[in-house]
Amino acid sequence: MHRKVHNRFVAGRECYHCKQWVEEGEAHDCWTTTEAALTQDLSDDLRDAWERLRETAAGFGDQRIYASHHSIMFSRKSCYFFVRPKKNYLEVSIFLERAIKAAQIRRVDSASKTKRVHFVRITHRDEVESPITDWLKEAYDLADPARPRTARAPRSGVRVRKAPSRTRRKRA
Repeated sequence: MHRKVHNRFVAGRECYHCKQWVEEGEAHDCWTTTEAALTQDLSDDLRDAWERLRETAAGFGDQRIYASHHSIMFSRKSCYFFVRPKKNYLEVSIFLERAIKAAQIRRVDSASKTKRVHFVRITHRDEVESPITDWLKEAYDLADPARPRTARAPRSGVRVRKAPSRTRRKRA
């Protein structure tokens, strides 16, 4: 693709994601961002809430905290929660094995066969306390790479049946 600049054509392309013009041969990675870039426009209340949330999570122990596109990820072997800074709130998504019903939980979606993602909105530093911090710690423990994976036992009174075979026998 070429772009006309002052009666000349300059080779390049427009990035599909960020719509920025990228000159031919120029390095471009619009997916790379930083925590500072994602949190720079937060109000004072949201910045305080973000700092408290980050300090709380970092206090749990060894983990990786990094920015990815529009989110700040917290992970051990896998991501156990992430934060999307918005204009008026912090959207916190927490991965747990159970669905929680509480006033702080705005929505719960299935993330996989065993995990549920819980969406929480935080607008002030004082909201970063129990039970939210308890759920974060539970998610952190769940993401422990040394945690043994065990098969779930069937519920009492429920018979587990083997699924029928899908292959058909040929009749002679």
